[in-house]
Amino acid sequence: MTRAYETISGIVFAAVALAQALRAANGWTLQVAAWSVPIWMSWIAAVVATGLSVWAFRRTRARRR
Repeated sequence: MTRAYETISGIVFAAVALAQALRAANGWTLQVAAWSVPIWMSWIAAVVATGLSVWAFRRTRARRR
């Protein structure tokens, strides 16, 4: 059960990382209420989500052994 959770978490974090990187690379605007989210925040979010995805997949792989 834990391995499935880690695999799904890795996939979700990878999708978030991809979405954030696409937003930053294409310069898509993001508005939250009256606040416009800066592009640099998406780069940080992409790096963090990538790290969490890698961590989840490594844990999944370590459990196979």
